[in-house]
Amino acid sequence: MENKIREDKVYSGCAIAAIMDRRKKRFSSDRIVESITSMKPRSNGLGGGFAGYGIYPEHKENYALHIFANDQKAELELREYLDRYFEIIEERPFRVNRGVSLDNEPELLRFFVQPAVSEIKSSSYSNTLAEEDYIFKRIMEINSQLDGVFVVSSGKDMGIFKGLGYPGEVAQFYRLEEYSGYLWTSHGRFPTNTAGWWAGAHPFGLLGRSVVHNGEISSYGTNSRYVEIFDYKCSMATDTEVIAYLLDLLIRRQGISEQIACQALAAPLWDKIARLDEPEKKLLKKLRIIYPDVLLNGPFSIIVADNDGLAVLNDRIKLRPMVIAEKGARFYAASEESAIRAVEPNPDKVEFPAGGMPVIEKVEAGEMVWQQVN
Repeated sequence: MENKIREDKVYSGCAIAAIMDRRKKRFSSDRIVESITSMKPRSNGLGGGFAGYGIYPEHKENYALHIFANDQKAELELREYLDRYFEIIEERPFRVNRGVSLDNEPELLRFFVQPAVSEIKSSSYSNTLAEEDYIFKRIMEINSQLDGVFVVSSGKDMGIFKGLGYPGEVAQFYRLEEYSGYLWTSHGRFPTNTAGWWAGAHPFGLLGRSVVHNGEISSYGTNSRYVEIFDYKCSMATDTEVIAYLLDLLIRRQGISEQIACQALAAPLWDKIARLDEPEKKLLKKLRIIYPDVLLNGPFSIIVADNDGLAVLNDRIKLRPMVIAEKGARFYAASEESAIRAVEPNPDKVEFPAGGMPVIEKVEAGEMVWQQVN
């Protein structure tokens, strides 16, 4: 899976987009494909991908593993590992469109699994959090210890489809038109610092949470060293991977809210904090003191999705674009307003979230939740 296109630094663009139905009404992937494809000039064919939620209702209690393997030797080693640590409920090969040729295609594997019964009985994996910790540990082992194997998607009733190409090509390759879900995110990649390769394309996912990202995280070293303290292995060497791990650590493992996690990642500047009312000032000062190593420096806009909804977040100075909109029960987010209007010409509302202001939207919820820091 080496990048044969180029190893040079490539200057930027990137496009991200999301569409969610608050009622959890499933809809075709056609909408998200059309939205991200309208921003094709922001990409360069070095990566594209999609995350869909609600796409595996027949397996909603099982973990859906999407895995890339470099070759058959790597695949054989993977199968031995899976047989040892998982109960494989179903292996379902990807139905792909061979008429679409993407560079450096790896072996593509998909399994629906549960933790092995013997492992559960012999350990403390007896509740949901502990079960997720078990899956987390296995994924870190596979990605860091098995040569040429990468788990790129590992949630329930969701899946990540990505590759080395433009988003539209990736959608055609995976026959994405055959999938329906209630929440879709997408990314067109224009890598700034790392090579374009299959596992390095967006979205990045761990368990049910996925991230698409436009921008560049200059604090990657600090952030990656911090998550590695907690046994995360940054195997794919991109800043988006470390964002996904930071969010998993803060929200799933440490149990803090998405709002607080976003405020830790895009913390307000000290002079802004000084102007706030005392309770909020006290909270944000504590966050900056407790979590200095999760602060993301550099320009970024991200969309974070999970089975319950999504969060949209810009860097605190808003150096990357982000637009949100809604129409009835549908919520939209994209790098460009035109990408929203390409699929919803008459939205009820269009907004441009300020830097460092998370917008958190839940399925089967009411209005958007805003957290403004002036």
